[in-house]
Amino acid sequence: MIISIVNAKYLDNYRIELHFSDHTYGVLDFSWLLDINSQLTQPLHDPEYFKTFFLDYGALCWKNSLEFSTESLQQRLIQNNALFKEESAT
Repeated sequence: MIISIVNAKYLDNYRIELHFSDHTYGVLDFSWLLDINSQLTQPLHDPEYFKTFFLDYGALCWKNSLEFSTESLQQRLIQNNALFKEESAT
């Protein structure tokens, strides 16, 4: 089964709440991207640009071609002990 992001909501301070098709979810802090100075991450320093993310085929994307796969985001949430199962799915 291929897992995808089904919903992403900006919260505050570079934090996005992510919901996945396997009924898991978590809040991920993307502020670590601000420490990376590259062509793809530089636009994210503008909070208004950061908020323009969208979902494309289950990945989290920005219009400058930066994207994060479901697997990479779930892995980061697991590493942060921040991936949870929705109660209705238990």
